[in-house]
Amino acid sequence: MKATYHKYILNFKRPSGTSRGVMTEKETWFIILEKDGKKGIGECGILRGLSIDDRPDYEEKLQWTCANIHLDENQLWEALIEFPSIQFGVEMAFRSLASDNPFLLFPSQFTNGEKSIPINGLVWMGEESFMKQQIEEKLADGFRCVKLKIGAIDFDKELQLLSYIRQHFTPEQVEIRVDANGAFDKTLALDKITQLSGFKLHSIEQPIQKNNTDSMSELCKITPIPIALDEELIGVFLLEEKEALLQKIKPQYIILKPSFIGGFRGSKEWILLAEKYHIGWWITSALESNIGLNAIAQWTFLQDNLMPQGLGTGALYTNNFDCPLAVSEGQLWYKKENDWKFTFQDFL
Repeated sequence: MKATYHKYILNFKRPSGTSRGVMTEKETWFIILEKDGKKGIGECGILRGLSIDDRPDYEEKLQWTCANIHLDENQLWEALIEFPSIQFGVEMAFRSLASDNPFLLFPSQFTNGEKSIPINGLVWMGEESFMKQQIEEKLADGFRCVKLKIGAIDFDKELQLLSYIRQHFTPEQVEIRVDANGAFDKTLALDKITQLSGFKLHSIEQPIQKNNTDSMSELCKITPIPIALDEELIGVFLLEEKEALLQKIKPQYIILKPSFIGGFRGSKEWILLAEKYHIGWWITSALESNIGLNAIAQWTFLQDNLMPQGLGTGALYTNNFDCPLAVSEGQLWYKKENDWKFTFQDFL
C-alpha cells in the first residue's frame, strides 16, 4: 500500500467571524491511499488556533503516518493519539479504500436518498445588519433550528437579534442555539446566561473558556439554559479522562467534532459515556471540505440521533468539491443524481 498527503486551502465565500476572529481561508490536508489499483481518501481537518494538533510538527506527523501506513488501523490510531485530525483522516481513508465507491463509506437510507438529517442553520458573527440578514435567510430557507455565534459584538445587540427572532417565531416554531466559543468572563457568565434565558433558548455552547472546570461545573448546576460542552472536549485523549471530565462538570449536552476528538472511534467513546451519564449530544463538522463533511454526515446518520446536527457548512467555500450533499428546508440530503466533481489527479 502507498500513502501520500496533500495540502489544500479552502477559500471562504465571505469572511466568517467567531469570537476568536475572522476567517478568510481554511487549511486542510488529505491522505490518499493506493492499493491494487484502488484509491481511498481521508481528510485531516485541522483548524489552526483551535485544534489540539495545531503543532509545528503536524506535517512531520503526516509524513510519519504515510511512511507507516503498513501498520494496522488500530496501531495507527493509538500512535496518533495526540493528532486527532490525522486519526480521523486515516480512519476515513481506510474506509474509503475498502469501498467500491471511495465516497460511499457508510451505505444507508441516507445515502440512498430515502431519508435526511435535520441540521441547524449557522449564523456567523458580524455587524448587526449582517447577522439579521443571515437569520432572515435561514428562516426563509425553512430552517427550524438556528445557531448563532455570539460574544463578538455588543451583547445588547445580540439580545436584540434574539428578540427579533422571538417576535416572529415561538420556541415551538424555531429552536435557537447560541455558541459563545468561550467568550464570557467566568464572573459574568451566569448574569449573561440569565439574560439570554428570556428568549427560550435550546442551549448555549461553551459559555466560558475551557479548562475552568470548577466554574463550568458550578454553571451547569445552576444555569437556566442547558449548557453544551464543545472546546472543553478537545485534547482529552484517554477514556478515563473523558469519563472524569463528564463526571465533574455534568453538562446537559456535549458536541462532537470528529476532526477534533479522534474521528469516529473517539466520537463513539464520548457518545457511550454521554449516554451512560444521561447527557445529550449531537455531532457537528469543523469546517471540513465536502470530503470530510460527506464522511461525517454518513456516519452521523447511523448514530440515530433525531436532534438537528451541525452539518450545514459545505456551501461556505468558493473552491469546495461538488458532491451529492444538498440542504433543503433545514434538512441535509444525499442526492445520488448529483455526482462528485473530484478526481484524484487534483492531488497526484
